Amino acid sequence: MEKHNILELIQLFFKYAKIGVKTTLEYKFDRIFITIAIFCREMISITIMYLILLRFVRIKGWELNEMLFLYSFLFLSYSLFVFLFTGIRDFEDMVYWGQFDRILLRPVGLMFQIVASRVDFPATLGHGIVGIILFINTAFSVGIDWNLQNTAYFISALIGGAIIQASIFMVSSCFSFWAIKTMNLRNMIFFNARRFAGYPISFYPSFIQKLLVYIIPFAFVNYFPAQYFLRKPDLAGFWNGYLYLTPLVGAALFTLVYLFWKKGLKHYVSTGNSMY
Repeated sequence: MEKHNILELIQLFFKYAKIGVKTTLEYKFDRIFITIAIFCREMISITIMYLILLRFVRIKGWELNEMLFLYSFLFLSYSLFVFLFTGIRDFEDMVYWGQFDRILLRPVGLMFQIVASRVDFPATLGHGIVGIILFINTAFSVGIDWNLQNTAYFISALIGGAIIQASIFMVSSCFSFWAIKTMNLRNMIFFNARRFAGYPISFYPSFIQKLLVYIIPFAFVNYFPAQYFLRKPDLAGFWNGYLYLTPLVGAALFTLVYLFWKKGLKHYVSTGNSMY
């Protein structure tokens, strides 16, 4: 297989992205409508939570703006995830429709092609706009000093959170080598855990807390990054070092899941389908 340096891979990634933009703009109205639909769907859930929280001054020491700041991490990191890792999210479709067969024949790394081959711009914009709105309306009202150190931490937490979510999606992608269709597994693992992560994990029983820290580590996507800035009293129930581990958890989890993915690759059998 031909070797490519980092600069060449970055250039190739943006060429893929350019093709994705052209494909998206081919049906402008439909894509714009999808973006608006995603934005409205997520804003409705935020509005419902906002109206509920208005009835309480605090919930276990968390004020409204602090809760929304916590929520902003979910939307911003998910937006970054679908921009960078849509191919991992949609890997099941690649296998089912036979598109993975074409990728196997190209002289570029398989995982790079999967990552670079798709970008979900409507989901990126829909979730990203919600996240930006939440961030702008809360990040400067909860007492955070946005110095260089805090800004660098925030960016690294978003990147780490995006990689963690990519890794969680990739777990279900691994099973596509055996089961082909894994959408229900993906939804069970990812979206159910994401619903729990919308609130501080200290709200939940010990079993749920351990699940979100050690098994499906959504706590490192938003709870511990938010606690780095807020230092709410319920942080006392957890090791302080967790605050700094989001990028490391993302890198370690992606490495482990990638090794599982490589093992599953040996069992790949073409479905015989093809869209092209």
